[in-house]
Amino acid sequence: MTEFAPGGVIDTEGGGRFVTALAGLVDDTVAVARAVTAAQVAEVRVLARAGQLADREASGQRGSVRQHDMVLRSIAAELGGVLRSTDRTVQQRIGEARELVEEFPTTLDAWESGRITRGHVRIIVDADRVVPAERRAGFEAEAVRMCVSDTPNRVRAAVEILAERSAERSFTERHREAAACRRVRVVPAADGMSDLVATLPTVVAEGVMDRLTQQAMVIVDARADDDGRGDDVRTTDQVRADVLSDLLLTGAPALDPTARADGPGALGAIRAQVQVIVPALTLLDADDGPADLVGRTPVDADTARALAAKAPTLTRILTDPVDGTVIAVDRYRTAQSQRRFLRARDQHCRFPGCRRAAIRCEIDHTVDHAQGGPTALWNLAHLCQRHHSMKQFTAWRVRQHPGGILEWTSPTGRVYREDAPVPLVAFTVDPPPHPPAESVPPF
Repeated sequence: MTEFAPGGVIDTEGGGRFVTALAGLVDDTVAVARAVTAAQVAEVRVLARAGQLADREASGQRGSVRQHDMVLRSIAAELGGVLRSTDRTVQQRIGEARELVEEFPTTLDAWESGRITRGHVRIIVDADRVVPAERRAGFEAEAVRMCVSDTPNRVRAAVEILAERSAERSFTERHREAAACRRVRVVPAADGMSDLVATLPTVVAEGVMDRLTQQAMVIVDARADDDGRGDDVRTTDQVRADVLSDLLLTGAPALDPTARADGPGALGAIRAQVQVIVPALTLLDADDGPADLVGRTPVDADTARALAAKAPTLTRILTDPVDGTVIAVDRYRTAQSQRRFLRARDQHCRFPGCRRAAIRCEIDHTVDHAQGGPTALWNLAHLCQRHHSMKQFTAWRVRQHPGGILEWTSPTGRVYREDAPVPLVAFTVDPPPHPPAESVPPF
């Protein structure tokens, strides 16, 4: 017997067994993850001790950097034999382990205690490359705090911007030098293929990829509208590659399969979209700190100012002075303004861990519209197609609380809290002396 419930399908006969089995898998996964973390940290400490042993052994010898390197090579070769790895690889891992143990103790402790993952560790260590040694401790402590409450892919941009704020040379200054090295090159590959590689400023590269993706999606959708008829069985990646070749060789999307009769197709009208959050001081040319490209990566101040100068509209974000969540954007009384508000608040899909940008997501009614859920800000959130479907057709449940907080409940009853992301750069407003009464309907 199968019963249907809002947001999912419940099998009343087998559902209990499924949930019990799934709960067991979750518990086993937690136990395995803890064991893996313990083993990974133990390995890091062992490799760091190997490097320290090389230092002690070499210090008793006269010598040179070469003699020290010979001792380290010998140790790496010995460990490589039991790890079934090359001595070069082991020597590199020894260096990385020493760096983590000796220079990032707070990060290592957080990893060992299970508060962060190996992915978080790599993000912190990589971002620290621009942080002066005397500022590392403060950066590390704040970076760990940021990582504890989010997944590595979501927190990467915030940690990178935090590091940039501590750097001796501004991100914008370094970007100007890097942009001088932009280029295009062809790398020959096997079977008559080659890789066309373009090294470009990030905003330009993201814009190129976004436009190609939009055009590819139009072609794929047009094929679906024809009920799959025809010989076009290309994947989205293949369509993107074909559109890129077409645009570069003809100057326009001449081979447009969305055209009908003598009318033009839709591809030529598609333009790229990028969403950049820019601090007010950067717009005023009073600060060279980085802006944020939809939480993906920092953007240099010159590019941010240039994009803002050509933007038809700007959205001012007001944030809560205590927790930093979005309160409002300019003009939010119409449907269009609701979309602007939600895009500014959510930034990306609101399922835990998903980073698909809001401009690529759907606005979902937390309480389904068919079940009486209103089209109100407190009942709306962005979900990508994958997680929108999962909310509809599986036993996952979601409830929205004031401030855009989503509370997801898994089929096994585990609860995952998804806070509205805090903009990395935003305007703020002082709270009124007597805040107005809460206007959000109770749950």
